[in-house]
Amino acid sequence: MAATQLKSLYEDLLRSFSSNPSDLKRCGVLLNQLKLGLIQTGLLLPVGEQNLNDLVVAREILEIGAVWSIRTQDVPSFDRYFSQLQTFYTDYSSVLPPSPREYPIRGLNLVRLLTQNRIADFHTTLESLPLPADAIAENPFLAHPVSLERWLMEGSYSKVWNARAEAPIEEYKYFIDSLMGTIRNEIASCEETAYESLPLKDAATLLFFTNQSELLTFAQQLQRGWQVNLSSGTITFARKSEEKIEIPKQKLIAANLSYARELEQIV
Repeated sequence: MAATQLKSLYEDLLRSFSSNPSDLKRCGVLLNQLKLGLIQTGLLLPVGEQNLNDLVVAREILEIGAVWSIRTQDVPSFDRYFSQLQTFYTDYSSVLPPSPREYPIRGLNLVRLLTQNRIADFHTTLESLPLPADAIAENPFLAHPVSLERWLMEGSYSKVWNARAEAPIEEYKYFIDSLMGTIRNEIASCEETAYESLPLKDAATLLFFTNQSELLTFAQQLQRGWQVNLSSGTITFARKSEEKIEIPKQKLIAANLSYARELEQIV
């Protein structure tokens, strides 16, 4: 691909991405063409000395691709773009000017790890950041996922829910919504164990739903046999039958007596 064609596609991508709202379909087409161009020019995974301006353009294309992936709810695509960006964020960090999108994207990756319950990877990635601890705490794009992880470990799910409104950029909300889906499933399991039934309003509050219709949709999607009675305003949970486990009392007594006799012989 000629340099002039690559530049034209890049400028078209900037216009499509910066429009309000972004033309996501057009961005997807352009990104595919641009990635092919980056491969042909050796800029997708650059090595050695490269033209500085070319590296900046390649980095921005991949960053737009990462954000575009979240806006189109394509997490595997985000993973690929983030992996490709590592060369620019690490190997060429000393020669490239800082990117305003770097830490928002790094923060998105941290939240993604939380949604996938990859806590060990979360801490490894956090520790590998080229920032001291106090700088991470002051960076809103990094402090946000750090707080989310702490609240998850504490079981402070209400703080996780409230964190959605405090997301530093809109794309964080996609992962927080995914995280809340996992949390709601855990809470639903606890409700089934703790209660036979609950008022619809209370069940909705416990599951962080703002209205009854959201609760009814959730209960229908779960397919766990919940019975909703709109006239009485209650929801009845399908309790799992308790398995009866037979304890071999005679065998345990005989084994304990045998151990006791052996101990007496040793003493």
